[in-house]
This record gives sequence, C-alpha cells and structure tokens, in this order.
Amino acid sequence: MNVADSQRVASALEHLGYQMTERAEDANVIVLNTCVVRQSAEDKAYGRLQSLRPIKKSQPDLVINLMGCLVGVKGYERLQQRFPFVNVFSPPSDPGPLIAYLTQADSRNQEEAEIARRFAAMDGDLILPVQARGQLVASHVPIVLGCSHACTFCIIPYRRGTEHSRSVGEITAEVRSLVSQGVKEITLLGQIVDRYGKDIADGPNLSALLRIVSQVEGLERIRFLTSHPNWMTDELLDTVAELPKVMPHIEVPVQAGNDQVLENMHRGYTVDDYRKLIERIRERIPNVAIATDIIVGFPGETDMQFQDTYALLEELRLDVAHLARYSSRPGTVATRRMQDDVPDAEKWRRFRLLEDQQERITGEINAQYMGEMVEVLFEEQVRGRWKGRTPTNKLVFVEANKDLRGQIHNIQITWTGPWSMQGRLIGQPLGISPAQTISLQTQS
Repeated sequence: MNVADSQRVASALEHLGYQMTERAEDANVIVLNTCVVRQSAEDKAYGRLQSLRPIKKSQPDLVINLMGCLVGVKGYERLQQRFPFVNVFSPPSDPGPLIAYLTQADSRNQEEAEIARRFAAMDGDLILPVQARGQLVASHVPIVLGCSHACTFCIIPYRRGTEHSRSVGEITAEVRSLVSQGVKEITLLGQIVDRYGKDIADGPNLSALLRIVSQVEGLERIRFLTSHPNWMTDELLDTVAELPKVMPHIEVPVQAGNDQVLENMHRGYTVDDYRKLIERIRERIPNVAIATDIIVGFPGETDMQFQDTYALLEELRLDVAHLARYSSRPGTVATRRMQDDVPDAEKWRRFRLLEDQQERITGEINAQYMGEMVEVLFEEQVRGRWKGRTPTNKLVFVEANKDLRGQIHNIQITWTGPWSMQGRLIGQPLGISPAQTISLQTQS
C-alpha cells in the first residue's frame, strides 16, 4: 500500500515540476512515507526522521513531509511538538496536504496545481514517476482503504481509518493508465481486499471488479491481497478459476493454529474453518499457490498452542508463510487488555522453528518444478540475470542476451530452491509475434 501511495505522490510532484533525486541532501522536498504495523517498523521510521534533522538545519528552505501510518488519521499534534522541523504531516494515502503546502503561495499555473491535486486525490488517473515509466512491469492499485475489522493485535484501523472502497470507475481508470505506461501486471490491494464494495449499498463485490478489470486491453495478469478467511467466498474462488488473467495465487492469513489464540486475536474463525477453506481453494483453483501470515508469541500463547501452529503448517504445506513476532501496538485491544508475556527470546525461538519448517516445505514444493515448463513474466534485470514470476508468484531467474522486460516466456526450470528458481529461455514470447517484440523493446 505504501509503495502505491509513494508512486502517487511522486507523480503529483513531478507534475509540479519536481524531479527525483537519490540523495536526500540534494532534495528540495523530502517525503518520508511510514509504516507502524510492528514496533521495528516504527523505530525505523523515527530513526530515519531524526537523521533528516541536520539536513533541515543546514538547508532551512527544505520541505520535509512526514506521511503514512506514523501520522495516522486522528491528529498529529504530538508529532508536531516532537518534530517541529517537519513542514507537512500527511495521513496515509493522502498526499493532498503536501500538494496544498507547495502550491498555496506559489505563482505557478493553478490549472497544473489542480491536476496535481487530482493525482493526489486518487480520482483514477496516475502518471507513473519518470524513472518507472516504461520500466515498471508490475504495479499496485489500492481498492479498499482503511479497515473496520479490528483484530486485537492490529493498529491499522486506528492509523488508516475505517474501511472505504474506491469506485469501479476510479480503479479501472487507474489500471488503464498504468497499462498505457507499460505495466503488465496489477495487484489489487486492501487490508481485507475481499471486503471490496461492502461499504457501498448495492455496490459491486471483488468478483465483479475482477471481471471488469480483466477486460482492460493490454493487461496480462491480475492478483489481489490480502484476503481474510471470513470473506473469501466460493463465488470469488470460482471467479479466480474462471478468469485467465487472474493468477492462481491466494494470500489468506491464518495468524495462528490454535482456536484459543485465534479467539484472543478476534479473528472470527476456527482452525477447522481455515483448514476447510484451504481445501475449497485447492478444489476450485487448479495448481494454486497459497500464502499465509503467522504471528508467534501473541499474549498468552503457550508452547503447546504454538505447537498447534507448527502442526497446522506441516499439515497444510502452504507455499509461503510470512512470519512475524508479536509486537505490542499502542491503542490496540491486545495492548490495553493483555499482557505481552512471551519473552522475546522465546518469540525468536518460535519464529526460527517456523522459518526452518517453511524453508523445508517451500523447497520441497518448488522441487516439483524441476524440468517443468512454466510461463514467466519478466520484470527487471538483476546482476546480469532477468527476474520474473510465474502465475503462482514463484520467483525465476534466467540468463538472456536480450531485453525480456514486460514479456511472458516459456521457461524450463533447471534449478530450484526455497526462495527462487532458475531456468532457461524457450522460444518466442507467448502470444507476441517477433514484429511485436521489436515494437515493445523500442518502447521500453
């Protein structure tokens, strides 16, 4: 979500005549977009902000904009007092305050300023920053902002506000704009993406949106995240299975493998509910890859309860498990009502046990690709090799003497590991003639 927000603010600033610079010391405007989902992320944000203080002192005209979840949606007076050298505070997904600050006393053309404000307001148009234009193959499009579910551990509802769905027209316009600039793959984003449209009377649901977005000409692939077990319907699963552009790749967090822990987290389902959902996903979507999220060391989690999580992951054998150690977040129910009683050393022990387990499971799953032919959409060149992803979101590296950016190729897998695979190029791009290939390379 922050990547998408940063692209939007960069787009608006470039429309006002600003250019990207790699060094903060060379900038006229610095935007620090922040995340506070865990304490480590918040600490990193504060550390980076403090590092900007001497730059501001040496360059008083420098504009510093603090943006994102560190600011939140409920006021930032405390931050203003603590960091008086910050000029502008912007809530998550809202570059508007920065655009207003930069244009309010400016003699520039007001029409240009208004266009920049529209970019910032997510009204549908999005012109990518210069360095991404024609280079970015996969991009993110927020469709649901905020969250109203309120898991006891999660700070997102407090910092990003209540759930709010963007209109189909805005989303589709943004997707078309991105595709016209070379983007081939779109990931639709939401804190609970399956709840798209639930806040709109008689509004479209995610299945309907996927059908509309899949009709955008030139778009090759669609993904969506993050799902919630309570809102992943059979209709949605059937839509994924039916639409060729929607990838067989599902992200649906379980968070824990014990019913009592899940109840304490206020997740709203049981372990058996999740187990049955995984069965339904695999029944309806052939060759699907499933990713999950796990929190270890939640308040009150015993070693036996943790072992239930370990056993569940061993049983389900999911493709990816994003792991996190529980981190107390001010204002959440867990912090207000529960004692963070699992020692940090024990959190790390549980984390590493799951990490080793998942590395083994993913390695075994990926080993099944050895010698197989897979379709890979290539995104960029990294250290002399082209990096791309399969429909199931497996990372593949290939050596090639030609530009593969934005192209889909048949690749034979020659090596597999738990985190990536390697392969060799076979034939021409799928569905693209040699003449079209030359045209695409010229545009890039």
